[in-house]
Amino acid sequence: MPEAAKAPAPPVPQTPPAGAQAVHRALNLLHCFHDNGPDLSASDLARRMGLSVSTAHRLARTLVSTGFLEQDAHTARYRLGPTVAELGQLTFHQRGLHLAGPELDALARRTGATADLAIRSGPHAVILVGGSVRPDDGLGLRRPLHSTALGKVLLAWPGAGDPEPASLGPLTAFTDRTITELHSLEQELAGVRAAGHALNDGESAAGVRTLAVPVLDCTGHARFALAVRSTPDRLTADRLPGALVQAKTCAAALAVLLLPPDQRAA
Repeated sequence: MPEAAKAPAPPVPQTPPAGAQAVHRALNLLHCFHDNGPDLSASDLARRMGLSVSTAHRLARTLVSTGFLEQDAHTARYRLGPTVAELGQLTFHQRGLHLAGPELDALARRTGATADLAIRSGPHAVILVGGSVRPDDGLGLRRPLHSTALGKVLLAWPGAGDPEPASLGPLTAFTDRTITELHSLEQELAGVRAAGHALNDGESAAGVRTLAVPVLDCTGHARFALAVRSTPDRLTADRLPGALVQAKTCAAALAVLLLPPDQRAA
């Protein structure tokens, strides 16, 4: 029996599919809790998202029903729920990040500096493992990309589809050394790529010096950024070359631990 003719492919939709806006809003609502502040009311969520209180409340109640949020029975305020914690632990182990801790601890001992590992999340570098992760709750830091060595590494070796530096919008000054002009940032990133590492010398906070290197995959994408951070009087100009060698050695070890064999750089 002859094969039936295949139906023509459906046209690409020009508008989001039904329900996409609600999903997008629900995910953005979860981002309202990034600052790890106090529990949020429906009014707080509405104000942060630019929605009506009734819409924010409806989204929050849906997320409560699926465990992504939980609601205090006495205050009616919301906090992140157990499903978020479960998925966070799952992805942490799936990425192999539990294996990175000993390597970072060893790097910190060898350099006398704080060692951290970060990924990109929108306009931020998010530290997932290392000395900057709080031992009481496991939370790391979210730092702007343009003012940190970790962020510069993640910008200098972007992945396919990562937004360009221009998407960062106005570049906030945290000290008088922070790069606030897009052209200057692009020049800095070109220098980072040429040197193979990034330096933050008092750009995010006074009295902080950070050296960062990429953990590259086979496409040249910095899947992670690795940093050693201390003060200028401890991470001196004379010590930077040695710290760079140690950081690159650690990055090579992390590439083996965190990336599948077919995704590692040659």
